[in-house]
Amino acid sequence: MDIAELKARIIAQATTEGFAAAGFCAPSAIPEAAGRLGIYVGEGRHGQMGWMAERMGWRGDPTELWPEARTVIMLAEAYTPETDPLAVLELRDRGAISVYAQGKDYHDLVKRRLKRLGRWMIEQAGPGTEIKVFVDTAPVMEKPLAQAAGLGWQGKHTGLLSRNLGNWFFLGAIFTTLDLPKDAPEVSHCGSCTACLDICPTGAFPAPYQLDARRCISYLTIEHRGPVDPELRSRLGNRIYGCDDCLAVCPWNKFAQAASEIGYQPRIGAPELAELATLDDAAFRARFAGSPVKRIGRDRFVRNVLYAIGNSATPGLIVVAETLRDDPDPTVAEAAAWAADMLRRA
Repeated sequence: MDIAELKARIIAQATTEGFAAAGFCAPSAIPEAAGRLGIYVGEGRHGQMGWMAERMGWRGDPTELWPEARTVIMLAEAYTPETDPLAVLELRDRGAISVYAQGKDYHDLVKRRLKRLGRWMIEQAGPGTEIKVFVDTAPVMEKPLAQAAGLGWQGKHTGLLSRNLGNWFFLGAIFTTLDLPKDAPEVSHCGSCTACLDICPTGAFPAPYQLDARRCISYLTIEHRGPVDPELRSRLGNRIYGCDDCLAVCPWNKFAQAASEIGYQPRIGAPELAELATLDDAAFRARFAGSPVKRIGRDRFVRNVLYAIGNSATPGLIVVAETLRDDPDPTVAEAAAWAADMLRRA
């Protein structure tokens, strides 16, 4: 079969596998990415994410990651929530966990689907075809590649938006030695809208299309180690893992597609802060087995829970905070003292 027919069949098979969209670009299609990444890291906006600086060469230039690749196939997988993710923010005695982390770990689910599609591609194209699959854990700039492949555009909140999917979707990449027809890149359709910028509790966007991770709640609750700046703690509210505010208010979500993967169905919900604060390491691992939450570890998670307790204005939680004042982890102990003090002032 010719390459145009093969591309059409790949798109059809991707749909069969459960992907919501597929786009094709060259590995060299994002020449400006390295420069933007260099500025971002140079200004320190990556915070403690040292891996960004350490692997900038590969991240900024996909041709360096695998020189033999001729095509990057970017795939989108919907995880659209069925209810308003902002509603939990009103439940002050409960923890708000980002939608993407409510179900099973997307890394495992998306990679499994990518591998199945990749094996199918090799069967169709024949011997000599090679692939590599990536899901958010390798030095691959998925969002610029997805825009180059026509899947969507990086919005003012720097996340990827699609006119057909909104912004509730994961990205996966298949690099291949197949030289397949490429798609036209997408352009921004944000217009004058600033909803995502206006709702950010911590002012993490210095300007449209720019993010300072050091003020982003997703970064602070997941990537940041040690105490969070006291000036930012009260702005975390009850968010204990990630933040969905800028995603939830995007008008393009009216075109969002329902998730086809049952594994993304929420199984954590909005747990009580009092219960979460009592978790030791073993209980934490058991509670969040198979969830992205597990990767931050008990200490960082309980630190977040204590900040939420301090913001809860619920005096009954003072005793919970007090029990952790002598926690072996100094960051947890300090967060417990802060939470108890905040509740006494409430």
